[in-house]
Amino acid sequence: MKINPYLNFDGTAEEAMLLYKSVLGGEFEGPISYFSEIPDMEIPEEEKSRVMHISLNVNEAVTIMASDTSPSMGHVWVKGNQNYISILPDSKAEGERIFKGLSEGGKVEMEYQKTFWGAYFGSFEDKFGIGWMVNYLLKPGEE
Repeated sequence: MKINPYLNFDGTAEEAMLLYKSVLGGEFEGPISYFSEIPDMEIPEEEKSRVMHISLNVNEAVTIMASDTSPSMGHVWVKGNQNYISILPDSKAEGERIFKGLSEGGKVEMEYQKTFWGAYFGSFEDKFGIGWMVNYLLKPGEE
């Protein structure tokens, strides 16, 4: 299992992550994903260039991930909700167990489910007000 910080921004995720990279070093993992890339979804023009996901691998122990909010999807950026803890479990079953256990008594934002980016993902606020994301990346041939 791997645990990383996940930061939310209000339209400045790419700018912030470029700064973090210039200061902390490291490399971006994969391309930057934008909200305009979501299949079969109408995105307002002003939100298409917002970052859906970006990941900066600073070193072997530290990866910082981030995204922008999408107001048309009901996301509201408020100082205090800009940080999640992201868990990358070793299996789909472990992800289900972690999601169920930590979300109990909290507020589920997105159920743990298969996504278009080849993962099982879910997000929630636990009963203590802490934001969590569980993201299990499917292995080749795995459903």
